[in-house]
Formats: sequence, C-alpha cells, structure tokens
Amino acid sequence: MSEIERESMEFDVVIVGAGPAGLSAAIRLKQINPELSVVVLEKGAEVGAHILSGAVVDPIGIDRLLPDWREESEHPFKTPVTDDHFLVLGPAGSMRLPNAFMPPLMNNHGNYIVSLGNVCRWLAGHAEALGVEIYPGFAAVDLIYDDQGAVTGVVTGDMGVERDGSHGPNYAPGMALLGKYVLIGEGVRGSLAKKLIAKYKLDDGREPGKFGIGLKELWQVAPEKHKPGLVQHSFGWPLDMKTGGGSFLYHLEDNLVAVGFVVHLNYKNPYLSPFEEFQRFKTHPAIRGTFEGGKRISYGARAITEGGWQSVPKLTFPGGALVGCSAGFVNVPRIKGSHNAVLSGMQAAEHVASAIADGRSHDEIIGYENEWRASAIGKDLKKVRNVKPLWSRFGTLVGVGLGGLDMWCNSLFGFSPFGTLKHGKTDAASLEPASKYTKIDYPKPDGVLTFDRLSSVFLSNTNHEENEPVHLVVADMDLQKRSEHDIYAGPSTRYCPAGVYEWVDADGNAAADPSAKDVRFVINAQNCVHCKTCDIKDPNQNINWVPPQGGEGPVYPNM
Repeated sequence: MSEIERESMEFDVVIVGAGPAGLSAAIRLKQINPELSVVVLEKGAEVGAHILSGAVVDPIGIDRLLPDWREESEHPFKTPVTDDHFLVLGPAGSMRLPNAFMPPLMNNHGNYIVSLGNVCRWLAGHAEALGVEIYPGFAAVDLIYDDQGAVTGVVTGDMGVERDGSHGPNYAPGMALLGKYVLIGEGVRGSLAKKLIAKYKLDDGREPGKFGIGLKELWQVAPEKHKPGLVQHSFGWPLDMKTGGGSFLYHLEDNLVAVGFVVHLNYKNPYLSPFEEFQRFKTHPAIRGTFEGGKRISYGARAITEGGWQSVPKLTFPGGALVGCSAGFVNVPRIKGSHNAVLSGMQAAEHVASAIADGRSHDEIIGYENEWRASAIGKDLKKVRNVKPLWSRFGTLVGVGLGGLDMWCNSLFGFSPFGTLKHGKTDAASLEPASKYTKIDYPKPDGVLTFDRLSSVFLSNTNHEENEPVHLVVADMDLQKRSEHDIYAGPSTRYCPAGVYEWVDADGNAAADPSAKDVRFVINAQNCVHCKTCDIKDPNQNINWVPPQGGEGPVYPNM
C-alpha cells in the first residue's frame, strides 16, 4: 500500500468483481445473515459493462441461489434451448454429428441462452434489494495486508493521474476498503489474483493455467433466419487440425444471434490471428447464410480459463479466497462456467459467514478449499479433465474423439482410461519462432459479413482517457524488440483482438514486413477491451495487464 493518505471504509466482507461469482457470494452472505455489511467493487462503468460470454447457462447455480426465480415477472432467462447441433467444418462443407453420439453432459436441453451481462444486472438488483453496496466504476488495484501477512482489504485506483504519473487537476486518491474477509472474483487473469497466487504460492502442485481467447459478435438477423433456442457448436475449419478451438451460434430472443469463436492459446504459429480466423469462420457455407440480410450490433473479446480440474489453484489464503473464473472453474467442452461461478460464490460465502459467526476474521477459510472437489463444481470438472490435454496432445480429430470417449467413460462408469493427464507447457511457452512458419495472408474484410478490428472495437463502446498512464506495462522494451519482434515476428499485433499493439517504422507507419529491423513498439491502450490475451500469450511474459482508471474499458450493453 502506498503512503498516500486515503479514506477508508470498513465492511464485514469486501468482494472484488460484480460477475456471477461475486454477486452470488454477496447475495448468499445476506441470505445467511442480513446484518452482515457487504460491498462489491466493479471496475466497469456499470454492472455488466465488462461481462462477455456466449452464453448458454446451466441453471443449477441460479436454482440453488434463488429457487423462486422462475416466478419473477422479469428475469433474463427468456430463451430455453430447444435444439442442439454439433458440426465438423471442412473448407467447403460440413458434417453434423448425431446427438446420440454426444456424451450426456453435452446436452443443453434445460439450459438457457442469455446475455450474461444482463444476468449480472439482474443479480445486482437482487443483491441491492438485500442491502449489498455495489460500487461500479471502482477498480481494485492493490491489496492491504496486516503484520501477519493476511489480506485485510483492497485499495481502489487513483483517479486523475497523468500519463507521466503526476497528479492532474482532477486527481483523487483511491480508497481503502477493509473487511474481515476479501473475496476475489475479478474473472480470468485478474491482476489481484495474480498477486495472490504468487505471494501465497497458490499454484504449487498444480498444472499451469491454460486459456483460450473468445471473440463474440451479436447480430440482428432476418426473421426467416432466426431459430429461437437453437444452439450450434462447431470445430474444424478455418483452424487446422493441430490448432485447438471451436465456434458457436446461439439464437436468442428478438431475432438476435450470438456468434462466437474460441482459439486455444496454446497455438504454436505466431502468424495466426484469432480475430481474422473468426472473420473467416463466418464466410463458411454452413454459417454465412444466417447473417445474410442481418446487421452486426455488438463486438467483444475475452480470455477464457481452460485448465480445469488440474489447474485450479489453492482457493484460500489468509483473509480471503478466489471465486469464479479467478479460480478457473470453466468446463471447456461444455463452454460453460457461469454455473460453477455462482456455486463457488455461494460456497465461499457460506464458509465466510460461518467464520464471522464464530468471531473469526482474517484467517484462512480452509473448508472452502477442502470441499470444492467433492462438490457439484468438482464433479462437473473432473468428468472433463482430460478433454483439453487430449486435444492439445493429439490434435482436433483424434483429440476430440478421444475426449468424447473419455467423457462417455466418466459418465457411464465413473472413471477415465487416461487417469488425469497433464497440460505441460504454459500458453506463452507454446509459441514457436516465426522461422518455422510462413505468413498467413488473410482476406480483406468486406464490411458486410467480415470486418476490421478498429470498426469492431467501436462497437464495444471502449473508452480510456488518452493522457492516463498506459495500463499495459512492458517490463523490458528491449526484450520486446529482441524477442517478441525479432524471433516471433510480432505476434502481439495478431493475437490482440483490438488493435492495441503495433510495430511501426521510423515514419510511424505499420511495418508491413514482420522481419523489418528498424521498428518500435506502439501501445494503443485506448483500444483495449480488457481481454487479457497479451498478459497470457506474450512469449516472454513481458506484458502485464493492470486495471486502468475505474469505469474505463468496454461498455457491453447486452453481451
């Protein structure tokens, strides 16, 4: 904590992140003990502003948290799944896999197609009705510790800081929010979670974290193209059989279709661009017809945790715990994590409430860590623990087939013939030198079905003050040139879905030749949609994403 004099506020529980996990934890705490004082910090300008997901939601978590939600006149679960399609795409055609071949846990009937941002707005209403204080526009940037090393609170970011670090005319120091316990629900690759994992060695004995990047667009399609309740997943083209990933089309209400593309970030080819692969995907004959006569209305991108059972760090530390995607509870083959986020928030809340009732504070609620693997979360993740490693090891066709077999064995017999496989390298270490590959020539966007990054970022409503400190911190700029550019041909210009990074020549123009020597690294931080891909994929782990001023970044209205 800095020496700046800060105002402080005290609560029983401080929660960082108004996502499904944080809001569920807040609601559960107040359900157990209405007298508890609970605050939720949200770095987005409003609840839901930074939430992006597919999303098909398994209601198991919501059913436990708010059992009577179906009786409400207004809730966000408007479109139940009516049909499941699974496609394998080739360059010119597609093959639908019979639903009978799919493991039972892949069945989406009983689930709902939603905007997860709107789910969070709805949960926030429930939380506030119970007396939870929610502060949107406040990014938690640091942790407060006591003399014994326990977490006792968080510090929100200073406002009005100039690019050079000086205090501008509108400078206001951040606040210290103190709590008996602190729950961290920042989402994927959160900055505070990274600090806690490193400080307390929470990842000791675990496999490395694994991630994907998910890109999403929301379209208003022609009424005759709209099939409410249809869930369509696919894999294959445009990715090669060695590069993991997949795609989805979800038909919501009001002629809306969410289309998304996920690329596993353990890909090897530095010339690959997840954004461009997403645009190519939409041109496939089995896909493009849905969007003819339609209009793209939203765009966004977000990293996804994919390590699962093997990679979940220790969840508890002195004074608090990790919940939701900060812990890594996404079920990769199901492309679902919000149900586990809700359940984890509830579990953590129950242990925290019990500890406070016993007069405890700032200690470790170890029961949460000890129980999650035997809970519904653990049972969900254990069944699919080998799908990602098999895909990574054997490629798409063989890996997906073996993963399906493994899920069937787990579902029918309760065991896996593969045991528990390891993930191996980190996603950063998986990237290979550019000398092993040739540059990929992606087609130019047509502005109708396919688009460029800057027009896409415009649809995300992203905004950052241009004169504030850059929130993408490069530790060693010389290393960035010597390695990221000279060895890997500048993959940051391709893995970033928002055009944040550029290698430019002496005249400030984008360097057309990736091997050009006289170039410099430019960071257009104002474009950042907070996906965290750079923090994950940079081959030297030389880029550190930290929160910008509170309230900045994308403002997703319905993603």
